Amino acid sequence: MSPFVKFYLFAYNSLQACAWTISLLKILSSVVSSKTIDGAYASAGDLISVIQTVAVAEVLHGAIGIVPSGALSPLMQWSGRTHFILAVVRQVKEVQDLPWLPITLVAWCLGEMIRYPHYAFNCFGRCPFWLIYLRYTAFIVNFPLGLVGEGEMHDVLLWIMYQALPYIKDRNPYSNFFSNFPFTYYDFLRVGLMIYPFLWLKLYLHMVRQRKAKLGRSDHDKHEGKRKRM
Repeated sequence: MSPFVKFYLFAYNSLQACAWTISLLKILSSVVSSKTIDGAYASAGDLISVIQTVAVAEVLHGAIGIVPSGALSPLMQWSGRTHFILAVVRQVKEVQDLPWLPITLVAWCLGEMIRYPHYAFNCFGRCPFWLIYLRYTAFIVNFPLGLVGEGEMHDVLLWIMYQALPYIKDRNPYSNFFSNFPFTYYDFLRVGLMIYPFLWLKLYLHMVRQRKAKLGRSDHDKHEGKRKRM
C-alpha cells in the first residue's frame, strides 16, 4: 500500500471516528438538557445521515482493492443502514420520536467509535491489542442491543420500520420511482422486513468468525512473543 493511500485511509477513518463521537455527544447532551430521549434524532439525525451516506466510500474502497474486505459485505451494511436512516426515519417524521430510535442511534455511534479508530491504527500496523479486542468483542452486545419488545423479542430497527409501514402505505412515497415496477415502496419495505433478519444473522456470524480469526491470531502472537523472550 502506497504512503498516499495509507494517509488517505487514516484521514478518512479518523474523520469518521470524530463525526460519530460528536453524534453521540449531541445525543447525550440532548438527553441531559431535556431529561428525555425524545429529541435524540433531532439533535444528531442530520449529522448521522450525512456521515452514514458518506460511508459509501467504504464500498468503493473494497471494490478497488485498497482494503481487503471486498465490496459485498460493506455494501450490505451500508445499504441497510442508509436505507433505514434516509428512506424511512428521515421521511416518516412520526417515527423520529419513538423511544426505540435512540437505542439504535447510540448503538451505531458506539460501534463506529470503536471500528473507525481500529481501521485508522491498522493503516500503519500499530493497533493496540485492547482496541482489537473491543473491535471484535463489543459487537456481541452492540448487535443485539435492539432486542426489546412488548411481550415478545423484536429487533428495534425492524420495529421502527414496522411502525412506519402505515404512514408509508398512506402516503405512497417514491411513487415516481416505483411506477416502473409492479410493486410499491410499501411492498418493497414489507419484503425487506422479512429478509432483514437473515441478513442480520449473516453479518453477525461473519463477525463471530472474524473474532475467532483475529483474536485467536493475536493471542497466538502474544504467546509467541513471550516464548521468544524466554
